[in-house]
Amino acid sequence: MADTADQKKKSDHRRRIRVPRPPAWWPLPACALLGLAAGGAYGVLKAPEYAATSYVVAVPNETTEPATALGFAQAYARIATSSSTLAYAQPRAGIGARQLRTQVRAETSPDSPMIAITGTSKSPSEAADIANAVADALSLSSNQAAKNTGVQLILFNQAVAPAEPASPSAPVSGAVGMCAGGLLGGLWLLAAPARRRRGTHAADGAVEGTAVEGAAADEAVVEEYASLPAQGEPAPAKEKEPVR
Repeated sequence: MADTADQKKKSDHRRRIRVPRPPAWWPLPACALLGLAAGGAYGVLKAPEYAATSYVVAVPNETTEPATALGFAQAYARIATSSSTLAYAQPRAGIGARQLRTQVRAETSPDSPMIAITGTSKSPSEAADIANAVADALSLSSNQAAKNTGVQLILFNQAVAPAEPASPSAPVSGAVGMCAGGLLGGLWLLAAPARRRRGTHAADGAVEGTAVEGAAADEAVVEEYASLPAQGEPAPAKEKEPVR
């Protein structure tokens, strides 16, 4: 009996202890913290990447208009990462042509005949070597046709080994991840009222259907009760069928 009473007290005590429900806006901080952790981990675990840039400029000769040089600069920027240019640059860069294609990019401006060639690598010196190798190869291949085009490429500035990586640091990656997580949490909160409304409409429809079925059942009972004879009135006699 004493054990039963103790068990009863423990069960009553457990019933009294209620875990408070989390607030409705809990997805926002949860997603932000998750994004912060993921972004910080990415910034710490990923190896830093360095970028170095060299510049070449398209110069017209005496008989060529400056606008022509601007147009050729746009064209040479497109062929800076072509197979023929990378084949020239491969020996100096010291890496294969396939890998070199993924580690170099060329950019130009519509207002200036200058081409920026950027090399990327996990090593600062290798990034500078890649940029300079592609810039020299582009200048060499374009100057072979300078007599016909009237434009030649001149090396304006060589790339140097960068002192700091171009990839984002761990704090920056964490901040980006936190912003992305907060955005996802906000979208979750915006979508939650729509889900609640759909659930409420479904519940209302179910209650309405139950009420209609109950009303129909009540009407059937009333009709059946109305068809019964009143108290004191004789029940209608059934007509006898004629015997054949």
